[in-house]
Amino acid sequence: MEYDSNGIFAKILRGEIPTNSVYENENVLAFEDINPKAPVHILIIPKADVPTVNEFGPEHKEMIGDMILAAKEIAAEKGIAESGYRMVINTLDDGGQELYHVHLHLLGGRRMKWPPG
Repeated sequence: MEYDSNGIFAKILRGEIPTNSVYENENVLAFEDINPKAPVHILIIPKADVPTVNEFGPEHKEMIGDMILAAKEIAAEKGIAESGYRMVINTLDDGGQELYHVHLHLLGGRRMKWPPG
């Protein structure tokens, strides 16, 4: 899978598209989803050019950890850490991935159902 350097997340990282960012460090950027599926819906994207989870390697350990730790910190800031939240990373077409830049969805603020809906 090739990384799309003209995709929306690449443009966001280059500052070409503004976002309502809620967290940033050297490895990740987090911002509010423009089409939220829950009262809290944050996207956490790596600053690395990684299209899907299938391209993760040992060199991405710190970045992956930063994605999870960012979600934990944001959940606390948004007041959903105590009630619970969901983290989702879709991979490829059958997994529901629409944009080919790895991204983690942080969802909360309501009871999550399984299967999702």
